[in-house]
Amino acid sequence: MFAIVHIGGHQYKVAQNDVIFVDRQQNDVDESVSFDKVLLVADGDDLKVGTPVVEGAKIEATVLDNLKAEKVIVFKKKRRKGYQKSNGHRQHITQLRIDNITV
Repeated sequence: MFAIVHIGGHQYKVAQNDVIFVDRQQNDVDESVSFDKVLLVADGDDLKVGTPVVEGAKIEATVLDNLKAEKVIVFKKKRRKGYQKSNGHRQHITQLRIDNITV
């Protein structure tokens, strides 16, 4: 069984016991979180597609950690002008474990 869920402006394909990284959630570690914007649920040959969401479907997850992603280097340069600028960015993310998919 898997589902497509909308979390923080992104869509994720999740199954039970999957560990995913999403944009920062305002929850503490070991706290339970539920998402109700489920766009699709597939269980073998049974496929339920939402218009736009599947009614009554819910994803339950547990927050494993709040951390930062890998550093992305931003480098700007203008040729023949002597201008160079380097900058880095680390996005705040949340690690989730999918506990249950209910329809």
